[in-house]
Amino acid sequence: MGFRSDEDLLCSLCREIFKEPVLLTCGHSFCNACLQKWWRQKTTFECPFCKKWSSHRNPPQNLALRKLCEAHLLERTERLSTGPVDLCSLHAEKLKLFCLDHQQPVCIICLHSNSHISCIIRPVDEAARDHRRILQGLLKPAQQKLEVFKDTKGNFDQTAIEIEVQGQDTERQIKDVFAMLSKFLKEEEEARLRVVRQEKMEKIQMMKDRSVALSRETAALSDRVRATEEVLRAENLSFLQRYKSAAEVAQQPLPDDLQPVPGGLINMAKHLNNLPIKILESIKKKATRTVNPQTADPKPTAGSAGEGLREVMGTMTYFFGPEPILGFCILDLYLSIMQSQQYCD
Repeated sequence: MGFRSDEDLLCSLCREIFKEPVLLTCGHSFCNACLQKWWRQKTTFECPFCKKWSSHRNPPQNLALRKLCEAHLLERTERLSTGPVDLCSLHAEKLKLFCLDHQQPVCIICLHSNSHISCIIRPVDEAARDHRRILQGLLKPAQQKLEVFKDTKGNFDQTAIEIEVQGQDTERQIKDVFAMLSKFLKEEEEARLRVVRQEKMEKIQMMKDRSVALSRETAALSDRVRATEEVLRAENLSFLQRYKSAAEVAQQPLPDDLQPVPGGLINMAKHLNNLPIKILESIKKKATRTVNPQTADPKPTAGSAGEGLREVMGTMTYFFGPEPILGFCILDLYLSIMQSQQYCD
């Protein structure tokens, strides 16, 4: 391709393939960056190789050399892409050495380049052994941390399972409490309604009986009044003839005035006064008798009891209002239920 070897394409200053090569009037070429750095250090515009003075502060590019370098790099890239991976990307030589300063494999040509001229170089096998030991030491904390994370994740997973079980148990207990309260409330409602209905029927029947009796008295008194009025309307002679018997009838004792029946109306106060508290007291008695030891929670926890209590309090407040005394009754009721569960267990 017009050059003898890779050496012909190496900059004598950096010992690398030319990058943007420039051509001095003496005929020597260098990387533009390398030449400018050299001149800044020397403060004279002379050729680094032959020391001849350069007439150009910014020498022209060596386009021919640049094309050769680009072609060489392209050819080497293609060769590396299809060839073994242990070749130097710059010189296509085997990577048998390792630069400790730059921490990269190098070839024998790189060893003599300006980039590695003062570096510490070791054989690949020796460097690999030392660096493998170093990397293993660096990896150990991460491995230990990984084990900690695995253990922690296991704990998280186990806790999640326990939370699921706790949640199901808590839901079941809350449903059981509400089912029990609903059953008790329904029974209490039916019982109290039966009492009211019984009282209503009895008092209505009493009023009907008194009404029938009063109707009989009214009919008799009406006949008496009508007969006496008929005598009063008679002619004088007839009136006087019938007067004696009519007067006797009129002078007969009158029926006593009917007095209002004591407690005739339903005693609403008896049924409604302090009704919520009476209901709760009744439920409390039932709860302490009907808790099933087979379904009671063997270990009611403060957390589950607290959650259930809040639910019960909310329901009771909905039904009966937020009176403070009622709240204490609800608390007493719920604690009695929980204590009954523990006792039955």
